[in-house]
Amino acid sequence: MHLDEIYTQLIMEHNKSSHNKRHLNNPNIAERGHNPSCGDDITLELKFNNNIIEDASFVGHGCAISQASTSIMIDLIKGISIEEALKLVETFIGMIKKEITDDNELEILEDAVALKNISNMPARVKCAVLAWHTLKEAIAKQNVQ
Repeated sequence: MHLDEIYTQLIMEHNKSSHNKRHLNNPNIAERGHNPSCGDDITLELKFNNNIIEDASFVGHGCAISQASTSIMIDLIKGISIEEALKLVETFIGMIKKEITDDNELEILEDAVALKNISNMPARVKCAVLAWHTLKEAIAKQNVQ
């Protein structure tokens, strides 16, 4: 199986999976992310325990790329510190913008590397980064509280 096929399969699996698509009981913050140009609309729910993202989930709808990207991101951020999550956001967005191309730097993204080639499809970039920008906004609001 070719690497692109594996990545496509991974994106489709995350798009169909509902393991992260649910409401949390008593989240500390719920942040909406919306892309009016294509209709992607998610609400990211986060539960913090001090500086650790204890749990995360999302509800909403959108294309396969936005849904898969959100699910993959949630798998990565559960159980890590806010600082680590922000580093993931920075790395992911850098990858999509083609500012970070070193595979060693991208290793921390794990399955999210499957979205790397989205950078070659300008119309889909906003779909891929929606959840990541939403996470950054949610963390900024959480840190203000």
